[in-house]
Amino acid sequence: MPKGIAVDKQGRLHHRSAMTDTNLLLTITVVVFFLLYLFAVFSLGGSFTKPQNFLNILNNNASLIVLSCGMSVVMITGGIDISVGAVTSLVCMTCAVNLEQHGGNMVTVILIGLGIGLAFGVVQGFLVAHLGIQPFIVSLAGMFFAKGMTTIVSKEPVRVTNEAFLAVKDTRITVPGLGAPNKLGQYIPAYVEVGVIVALLVVILLFCALRWTRLGRAFYAVGGNSQSANMLGINVRRTKFLAHVLCSLLAGLGGILYFLHVGSGDVANGAGDEMNAIASSIIGGTLLTGGVGNVIGTFFGVLSLNTIKRIVSSLGFDEAWWSNITVAAMLCLFLVIQSIVLLRKNTSKQ
Repeated sequence: MPKGIAVDKQGRLHHRSAMTDTNLLLTITVVVFFLLYLFAVFSLGGSFTKPQNFLNILNNNASLIVLSCGMSVVMITGGIDISVGAVTSLVCMTCAVNLEQHGGNMVTVILIGLGIGLAFGVVQGFLVAHLGIQPFIVSLAGMFFAKGMTTIVSKEPVRVTNEAFLAVKDTRITVPGLGAPNKLGQYIPAYVEVGVIVALLVVILLFCALRWTRLGRAFYAVGGNSQSANMLGINVRRTKFLAHVLCSLLAGLGGILYFLHVGSGDVANGAGDEMNAIASSIIGGTLLTGGVGNVIGTFFGVLSLNTIKRIVSSLGFDEAWWSNITVAAMLCLFLVIQSIVLLRKNTSKQ
């Protein structure tokens, strides 16, 4: 029986009193984020003391939050998907060409983004769940295919001038009480972009789905032990298929949010986001072996990842490799923590 999952007298899956490993890793992630941010506020000061700096982390990473949540779902089932960054790029380029060259609108942008994500999810999910091909190999092929298709759609960057799209892109939602005066003494209200609202809704909905729906509990059960899950009557193939469909669908939505943020299509859009999504999921407490994870933790994983990058930059280490080295060290730390959690779990079973 996967840890944290129980069966009642009617044969229904439910969580035990607490998913101990998930809650432990979530607590560690949240504490690490607040310690990092408090260090930045009291040691570095400057923009870190302004609420808009924190909100800008959300504004700049709304797409990554959505991608990382989808990645966490797949990783909870014991899989992985490294095609999400390339899917983001394909969605951006296709939507930009549609708006600029084919008279598209926001409705077509949404349909294209979700359609591309759904198509990748169905194909990759079928290959993984029903043909038994390794998720890494399948998503690697999907990544190369998406990159190739992006270049076919357009080799040159496409900047969008569609007025209706730009109106949505430039929409700012004021956050009451979090403004600050500028250098001229004028009060500037704090704001978030539309994408942030969408990303937060995704986090909340996914958290509720994973915590309180049968499918969500099935994700954990399959990732914890697929054989035990099968004995409990869970359709393992269907569960893995739906996990990949959901991940790619969220990659399509993430592509739309990325497009809304940058306002253009480019082959470089979303570059490396698959690795950032995996890193954020791991930092957020999702085990690579499956069965443990929480999208709230993933959300804080994204915040932690980008906070440490900003701290490194503020310390004067602007070269890209310093950020990469710091992120690598952070990943190693959380992998060690996960190893300790796994060791504790295995010891408790003996």
